[in-house]
Amino acid sequence: MTLGIDIGGTNLCFGLVEAGKVVQGFSVPSFTPGATLEETLDYLTSQIRRIFRPGVERIGIGVPTVVDVKRGIVYDAMNIPSWKEVPLKEYLEARFGVPVSVNNDANCFAMGVYGTYPAEDRPEVLVAIALGTGLGIGIVNEGRLFCGAHCGAGELCSLPYGDSIIEDYTSKKFLTDAGWDSKEAARAAREGNPEALALFEAFGRHLGALLCMVMFTYDPDRIALAGGIANNHPFFRASMEEYLQAHFPYRKALERLRIDIRTDNDLPVIGASMI
Repeated sequence: MTLGIDIGGTNLCFGLVEAGKVVQGFSVPSFTPGATLEETLDYLTSQIRRIFRPGVERIGIGVPTVVDVKRGIVYDAMNIPSWKEVPLKEYLEARFGVPVSVNNDANCFAMGVYGTYPAEDRPEVLVAIALGTGLGIGIVNEGRLFCGAHCGAGELCSLPYGDSIIEDYTSKKFLTDAGWDSKEAARAAREGNPEALALFEAFGRHLGALLCMVMFTYDPDRIALAGGIANNHPFFRASMEEYLQAHFPYRKALERLRIDIRTDNDLPVIGASMI
């Protein structure tokens, strides 16, 4: 049994994982703004103690920033200001007495997505894209995470695009900047609201541009979209695929490519348990 943990800016999610499934789990609000390093670590430890039990063989944790994977040191977590350089692996191993692995949250998510494919249908190169409050990308190459030298291989979110960066056009921020709450936009689109439908169509074109970047960079045979906005794929998938077909020049790569949707909320925790 493994304990998987997903540390997000909004929630901390915990799950005991057996045979690729969460058998017990919960989530709590993330660290309070302005919390000191000691306060955040005390809070994290207290929540782990709620679920940790005999039989847990190791702990895997996904964090929203770059990580020294070998030493388990977390650096410069933007949503956790006090986490500038945190030896998280060492800290938790000393308290719980089991091996601890730490990785970027998008990488953990990608491993969780990879685990959803049956053995006979596993992609050679999978790029998993989390569409939510922000944008997260993880890469699995022949069953193994590709992290890069500094755990930043999937950080396409900050690439210049439009008048800002690509993340601002392919996350909830695109909807909020247009004056829409994401849930309200989805509801309006389902009801046939022309403005909401046009907004998602534009979102799809921007997402198509991101997929072109992904194809040029990683040459995957499978792309998986997940996160809250992925649930709205009926409203943006056509414009996304039209953009990709019109702007990516290598036809044989597109013929082989498959784009899947994954909506299981447990994927980040399951993936963290796999690292």
